[in-house]
Amino acid sequence: MRARRLTRTLTCIAALSLAAAGCGLSGGSDDGDATAGGCKVDKANVGSDALSGDVKGTITFQTTNLKKDFGDYFNGVIAAFEKEHPDTKVKWIDDPGDATFTQRLVADAQGCTLPDVVNINVNTAIALTKNGYLLDLDKKAPDAGEPFVPALWKSSLYADASGTKVHSVLPWYSGGIVQTFNTELMKKAGLDPAKPPTTVLGLFDDAEKVAKASDGKYYAFLANPQLRIPADWQQMGIKIFSDDGKSFTFADDPKTVRWVEAMTKLYKAGGMPRDSLSSTQDPANVYGQAKLVYGPTNPNFLRFIQQNNPTVYKKTGVARFMLDDLGHTVGAPQYIGVASTSKNATTALSFAQFLTNAKNQLEWAKDPNVVIFPSTTASLDDPFFQSVKGTDPFAEARKIVASDRKTATADEVALTPGELNAISAQIQLAMQGKKSAADALKDAQSKANELIEQAG
Repeated sequence: MRARRLTRTLTCIAALSLAAAGCGLSGGSDDGDATAGGCKVDKANVGSDALSGDVKGTITFQTTNLKKDFGDYFNGVIAAFEKEHPDTKVKWIDDPGDATFTQRLVADAQGCTLPDVVNINVNTAIALTKNGYLLDLDKKAPDAGEPFVPALWKSSLYADASGTKVHSVLPWYSGGIVQTFNTELMKKAGLDPAKPPTTVLGLFDDAEKVAKASDGKYYAFLANPQLRIPADWQQMGIKIFSDDGKSFTFADDPKTVRWVEAMTKLYKAGGMPRDSLSSTQDPANVYGQAKLVYGPTNPNFLRFIQQNNPTVYKKTGVARFMLDDLGHTVGAPQYIGVASTSKNATTALSFAQFLTNAKNQLEWAKDPNVVIFPSTTASLDDPFFQSVKGTDPFAEARKIVASDRKTATADEVALTPGELNAISAQIQLAMQGKKSAADALKDAQSKANELIEQAG
């Protein structure tokens, strides 16, 4: 079983930003109005009855850093919605989406000015759901999940104030994950590009062959553990967190020890650049220099190589990512939420569903300036994703990811930067031969758990 832990991802931010506002929907004022964090909630937005009524009136819609590059697309979606519903008006605002995005958004919620329809990530969805600022779609729109990939919809659940998991958001777009590799270098190392690894430890076995054959002229991949955690661990089915999400448990799993030992062995064998152990260098740039066999796993990376290193791009192969023990891929989708404090929730929900429907998601995915994958089954079944001509790496990657998105789940494991640094630092010591894998993991787990305790 995969670790379940997103209930705590933004504990510090949520506690700091929302503590003064209170937690969750409550009885509210003396006249019986419900409240979310002290903000009045329309009576139609609470209770078990589905939203109903005419789609009309004005709503606000907020995206995250999308207006500059995709203004024409969103203005077109808004115009189409307003044409279909002549008595509506959608006011579009765009947040820059920087490091303080969540703080600003929870501040808006606390100030009772949360946009009616809002584009949020997983972390923000956790904070807003826990404090009652998003509609409970299971009650207010019980059929909302029908267009979406079943596994993604089923896994897009976040805890409300009572701890009950609810659907408070509509899945929107996401990236994807594939194996990418330099076929020429693979052949030099005695590997068959037509038979890429299917497990994480199988990848390390192949990487050892790279180390033996390359003589330091090229490498398997970069050494920094941060580039592989937690993705490798998730695919291996390692239990990273306790069931309640309050403590790390990865050191207790023998598979984690094997992973650290494999990293250490490969590093000592010369399968990774010696100076990359704690480096933050971009593996895309090193791959583009034809010095890495295995490239980044984001399909968008293929576009980068195509534009900047066309010779290397022609030698690049792609394959399905290693499903390993998990059996499917994961992803961190962007979401669309509807504010529980919206005075026009019927219209807001209607627009949210219009924006995320199969037609509009597919149209945006076809934009040549973006590499995204829709969350609806019908979009992923479209020939745009399924029909590939020739052997173009990017087109093949798009087909692979579209197929995998049909069984993908929302990412339930997220590490804070501090946790990732603490864990990686100990693994780096093991890779340098200064600690055993077991001792490094034990210390990493202890230090990461201290960070959880400090966060409260």
